[in-house]
Amino acid sequence: MRFSGWELAAFWGLVSGSALVIGAGIAYFFSVPARWVAGIMAFGSGVLISALSFELMDASYKKGGFSATAIGFISGAVIYTVVSLILANKGARHRKRSGVLQPTEKSDEGSGTAIALGALLDGIPESIVIGLSLLAGGGVGKVAVIAIFLSNLPEGLSSAAGMKNAGRSAKYIFGVWGAIMILSALASMSGYLIFKDYSVEVIAATSAVAAGAILAMISDTMIPEAFAETHALSGLITVVGFLCAFGLSKLSH
Repeated sequence: MRFSGWELAAFWGLVSGSALVIGAGIAYFFSVPARWVAGIMAFGSGVLISALSFELMDASYKKGGFSATAIGFISGAVIYTVVSLILANKGARHRKRSGVLQPTEKSDEGSGTAIALGALLDGIPESIVIGLSLLAGGGVGKVAVIAIFLSNLPEGLSSAAGMKNAGRSAKYIFGVWGAIMILSALASMSGYLIFKDYSVEVIAATSAVAAGAILAMISDTMIPEAFAETHALSGLITVVGFLCAFGLSKLSH
């Protein structure tokens, strides 16, 4: 049975998004030390930085040139930062923190919705990348899928731990991550369907937009959580994550 491109995009988007639910489940049903959560977050940061460097930016540069890549990269970071700042003012600033920094709904009304929207904002660029990777004609970008899955696991784990500490219910926690998993599949499918008839240059620029948003997200949410608990070790763990993804990238070629 042969699957169409949009079906494959949706499937791999769902696979990568499922790591968020798995991470949330681990955090909700098990007591994971904060230092472990932070260490996994640092590893995931390194994996994502490697993936966006070699799977997104380098490919965008080769296909679209420096100008299109640079404009897309900066644009993605600006868009993410502006929306993130808006959500942060609504209570989503510490959405990936596993400790007690996340506000409760009682202390900050509407923060639950802001956190959910913030989590969605963090996941959409990654999912679109999966759909775009299928447009090259060589199948899904396996390194990108693995990198996104490995980074989503600590994201779901850390954020869900913070949600639980803030007194949010299991229904809320798994509802948020389950919905984002489905939306990840839809975003990946949309990335394929919307851009399948566009030029290589447009696809390259769009990949760079996603890369800029992802790097801004890593700097804004993942690295602060990693450093908060692991301190001096966060850099070393991030480097190990980077090297693992770099090795996967080279072995896949």
